[in-house]
Formats: sequence, structure tokens, C-alpha cells
Amino acid sequence: MDLKETACFGVAGNFTGHLEQAGEAKEFAQVKTEEASAPKGVFPTYLPKAAGACVPEFLNVFPFSQDKIIFPKGEQKVQFEPECAVVFDANWQDGKITSLSARCFAASNDCTIRKEGCKKISMKKNWGANSKGFAANCIAIDSFDSDGILNDYRIASFLLRDGKAFAYGEDSAVSGYSYIWKKLTDWLIAKFNSQKDEFNLENIGSYLNESGFPKQIMVSIGATRYTDFGENNFLQDGDGIVIVLYPASKYSAEKIREMVAGGESFGGDVSILKQTVVI
Repeated sequence: MDLKETACFGVAGNFTGHLEQAGEAKEFAQVKTEEASAPKGVFPTYLPKAAGACVPEFLNVFPFSQDKIIFPKGEQKVQFEPECAVVFDANWQDGKITSLSARCFAASNDCTIRKEGCKKISMKKNWGANSKGFAANCIAIDSFDSDGILNDYRIASFLLRDGKAFAYGEDSAVSGYSYIWKKLTDWLIAKFNSQKDEFNLENIGSYLNESGFPKQIMVSIGATRYTDFGENNFLQDGDGIVIVLYPASKYSAEKIREMVAGGESFGGDVSILKQTVVI
């Protein structure tokens, strides 16, 4: 899956507790949601062909890599964010998205700078080439619901440091997202069409219009909660990042840990992202 012609976004606050761990909950304190468990909003990470004045220039830079993260100059605290990314086909009518059809999914790294004072959340997400991650192996989606293939999948993540594999995010079921399946796609359509430029969120509809009404949209649908290690350890030069989307019916969490620690290869039913941090 080549994302260079794909509009890319992330979802903020789609796993209960993640924003609090990341120190970002107060940034969304003024954002009103339909219900307490709802995500806070959508943020852009990459917008091809968007040359209009309303789109920040940095969002035109392709940030995704399959093998490395280049540490942002001048920053001190960066964490990787293990996520499931879904690629959708978007249907448009009169400048609005009318439907989203899920095509495939993959492991993704919504790598993020941790600092206060950024006007918009997107400013901590894309600092240039090799600032985010997307796995080479995308897996086709048969149906985006509880009867589909993705319902069997879990997200595991590890930081490789000093020859050891440390669990970075909690091993979590994709079905454990606060919003998933039709509830998520309905919410995404509403946000793409009507999210306002307020607080730390942006007017996504205007961005999509400037991008020429893209027919394909990738969404990293939310970061898992961190383990104690992940919450308290930021990325360093030479660290290895491993994010694994695996079917729970075939692998146990312990087996995944063993395979990652041993550097073993996975089959085509697993989407794995391996990156090295470079300063």
C-alpha cells in the first residue's frame, strides 16, 4: 500500500486512558463530545496535493517510513504510539463524504512529540520525513464489523533496548477501541465533514477539499494504553520499535513476545512494523 497519494489522519482519545497517560487530557478539556467514551477528534498527519493557504505546509511532507524514525531536532520527549490503521475508500457528493468503505488494515506508529504549548495536535505528529510508521503488510478487510477478519486481531508493541524486548503498549484487542466498526465510520464521516477549527483541532473538511476530495483515506484509529514501562520511557537513539497486529485465534500474547524477542519471522496473517530510532 503506497500512502503517498492518500490523505492520512489519526484519531485522538479512542482508547480510554491513553490521553491521560500521554499528558494530553488537559489539551482536550474544552472539547465537547457526544458521549463520555467518544474520541476527542480527528487530526491530519499527511495531505497530498493540498496547496491551498488553509493547509499548513508541513502536512504536505510525506512522514511515513517502514524502517526508521528520525528523532526531531531540538526535542527531548518522543513516544511511539502503537495503532491499527485502516485504509478506506471515500465516496463524495457535493463536497461532503457520504460513505467510507474499509479496504485493508496494517500496524502503524503515530509517533508523537510530548510537549506543551502546541497550538494544534497535528504539530506534534509530522516533523518531516521518517516521523511516522506504516507496515508494509496490509491485510484485506472482508467486512468492517464484528463478523469480519479484523475482529480477531490484537495490537502488541515492544521497545527493543539493550538486547531486551520491553512491552510498550498494553496488548489490546482491536475490538476494544471505544469507537469501532459502524460507530467509528459514522463518527469519522461526521468529523471529516463538520469538525471545526477550534481549540487544538482543525477544520478537516477544508483540508480535504484542498486535497481534491481524495478517494482514499488512511486513518490510524487510536493508540493503545501504555504499560508502566512505555509511559515512563521515551525514545532514544538506536531503540528498536516493533508493533504487531496479530490474530488472537492463532497466536497468544506470550508467543508474540517470544517471537519478537527472538527476531522470528511472521506469516502473512500478521502485520508487523519494525523501525529503528535515529538521531
